[in-house]
Amino acid sequence: MVALSDTAPLFTATRGTSDHESFELADHLGDGPIVLAFFPGAFTPPCTNEMVALQDNLGAFQDAGATVFGVSADSPFSQGAFRDEHGIEFDLVSDMSGDVIQKYDLEIDIEELGLYGIANRAVFLLDEAGTVTYRWVADDPTNEPDYEELLEAVNTTNE
Repeated sequence: MVALSDTAPLFTATRGTSDHESFELADHLGDGPIVLAFFPGAFTPPCTNEMVALQDNLGAFQDAGATVFGVSADSPFSQGAFRDEHGIEFDLVSDMSGDVIQKYDLEIDIEELGLYGIANRAVFLLDEAGTVTYRWVADDPTNEPDYEELLEAVNTTNE
């Protein structure tokens, strides 16, 4: 499990758009704090609530110099439709292979929904060097992070 003070695992994935653009976490290091918000699946109520809450706070994250990324095992097409439907302005990152989810040790199954190898809900805050300065992993994937606590951590990381 990725812990506080660890160097975050770098990864390559696909942006959640119909263009299948490549996403490299390393390309964003050095540009301010990075919020990596892992979520189980687009279009589910708890995930929608979380991504909309992050969008509602996006201005505060940006004012603190942070960049927000959502990460799930959904296809880029699904993520693009999800972004469009809910007005999500930050990038979503598709990890259909599950490689990123495994690197962060977040793989779960929700058998009753037929979901296997998806991301548990979790948030990692990285500083400019890629060091984990905040970590929250849900005990239950229906739980959401404390957004005020996350914003406070972003402001602390950026000082």
